[in-house]
Amino acid sequence: QLYRDARECLTLLSQRLGSQKFFFGDSPASLDAFVFSRLAPLLKAKLPNGKLQQHLKSLQNLCNYCTSILSLYFPWDGGEPPASAPRATGTDSGEAEEDPYKRRNQLLSVLVGLAAMLGYAFLSGIVSIQRGGAGPAGRQPIALEEEEEEE
Repeated sequence: QLYRDARECLTLLSQRLGSQKFFFGDSPASLDAFVFSRLAPLLKAKLPNGKLQQHLKSLQNLCNYCTSILSLYFPWDGGEPPASAPRATGTDSGEAEEDPYKRRNQLLSVLVGLAAMLGYAFLSGIVSIQRGGAGPAGRQPIALEEEEEEE
């Protein structure tokens, strides 16, 4: 029953699309995004039971629809990534060319994070600095005892 309903749905989508580029004319709408998000995995994925996939492949206009959207909005799919995508290079010189200040930025990030954590620890009272007076267990700091002995 489920496969029959899915096949009927695909057939109805195919009839609705007809020979148009998108469901509502020449520009994509939210329905196109929704339908593509369901059809593309069904069309491209390797499935253990390919009944529904075979039916979709028999509906040529839906296949062309998916292929058109893939090439229009995802031109690097199956090929080279776009120029704006980061390149995966194995050499250090390639990384240095991409961002010459990468190490400096990493160090600054660590220092800012450390300063933020220390600031939070002091302001929340987790860590406090005591000046003078008796230390733990009634003892005075060593520096004060030495000063008293000198007098």
